[in-house]
Amino acid sequence: MQGAGEVFNEAEDILDEHDKALLATSASVKKEKAKPIVDELYQWLLKHKDKMALGEAITYAINQFEKFRRYLDDGRLSIDNNRAERAIKPFVIGRKNWLFSNTCNGAHASAILYSLVETAKANDLVVHDYISTCLQRLAEQPDNLEPLLPWNIKQS
Repeated sequence: MQGAGEVFNEAEDILDEHDKALLATSASVKKEKAKPIVDELYQWLLKHKDKMALGEAITYAINQFEKFRRYLDDGRLSIDNNRAERAIKPFVIGRKNWLFSNTCNGAHASAILYSLVETAKANDLVVHDYISTCLQRLAEQPDNLEPLLPWNIKQS
């Protein structure tokens, strides 16, 4: 029985081997190489669900297994949700940081800065460079805000 880490590594190897661009090929390769591993994992879970202290967790895994198997059928799907986790990480970190915005003005300033950072990211700008440029130009021309919008910086 392979461990979960080996299953994840096998899935990533499959994607790397086939250049991640050939989605249909990726799905067929997943079925060929990863499906036996996934099926073996499912049988192991069924066999051990009542024998271990982790029985409740194993039962949960069994109940979710059909959803887990979907990644085998679609070459666009990854075996894990790391991409989604990375996308929401700034919100999670921000949520903890916002606890320190103990005044309305502090919360407002944090919201403005966070909005600038996320808008810069959405416009494919390097955040540090964008903020530096904004601060420099604001010092020179504090009333000229239009050229500082991320889509205008990008164009210039």
